[in-house]
Amino acid sequence: MRFRLSGDQAALRAGVRELLARRFDGEALRAAVDVSGLDRELWRELGAAGFFALRVPEADGGVGLGLPEAVLVFEEAGRVLLPGPLVATHLAAGAVDGAAEGKVVVAGVDRGGLVEWLDEADVVRGDAAGAVALRSVDPLTPLHRVPGALPRAVDPVAVLLTAAEQLGTATRAGELAVQHARTREQFGQPIGAFQAVKHLCAQMLVRAETARAAVYAAAVTADPVDIAAARLLADEAAERGARDCLQVHGGMGFTWECEVQLLLKRAWVRARRGGGGAESEELLAVDLLA
Repeated sequence: MRFRLSGDQAALRAGVRELLARRFDGEALRAAVDVSGLDRELWRELGAAGFFALRVPEADGGVGLGLPEAVLVFEEAGRVLLPGPLVATHLAAGAVDGAAEGKVVVAGVDRGGLVEWLDEADVVRGDAAGAVALRSVDPLTPLHRVPGALPRAVDPVAVLLTAAEQLGTATRAGELAVQHARTREQFGQPIGAFQAVKHLCAQMLVRAETARAAVYAAAVTADPVDIAAARLLADEAAERGARDCLQVHGGMGFTWECEVQLLLKRAWVRARRGGGGAESEELLAVDLLA
């Protein structure tokens, strides 16, 4: 199995990173926190770039690529904390008119009745009747819960794309930690010179790269068990990586002016989507006992 990206895959990742750097940089991220609602212009631009139609066959007007390419794109989205019901709209492309082009925002009722971005959605997949607004820890992920919702089967693709987003967030946490460790000085030298800080940064890298190998492999095999393992590793890499990044930054990491606290909050919210935590653990346990 070849894990090195092909030339086309590398170009795809570079193109998405360039688009997001231009349209949703750190300044735009902080501005989005203060503005309620979804940026529809950005959503349509993502649609025009093929973000949502990536796996729709060319014969149906899509890009015609596969799951490995979708993972690369969602990893970049997770790296910049791109807001919105990205996974739900991506999964609806080809099935809901306008979703592929970014003209329609699609939300979905998750396992357990959790719905992200319900008020902004043009289409909701699943029964959201009676949904009650929740106070979300992440200011860029508004949440509702449907009381008494029956558990639904989780799409393995949704689980994997969430893992890809978590991987991107874990990568960004490591980048910010290293950057701060190189520039912040204490006792006349960069704090990165201290062993405790070195260990934190090294552990962040190991967790992120371990998760990357698992996520990329699951994208190739598309096996539900591989996806469950990748999701567990990616959730851990994102949550622990953001916490360690916060530790490197000290108290300033949890101020509104700093991006680090947003990484941690988004990782927390994503980890509670269907297919993570105990659900993935149960799937792996059943496979081991088979």
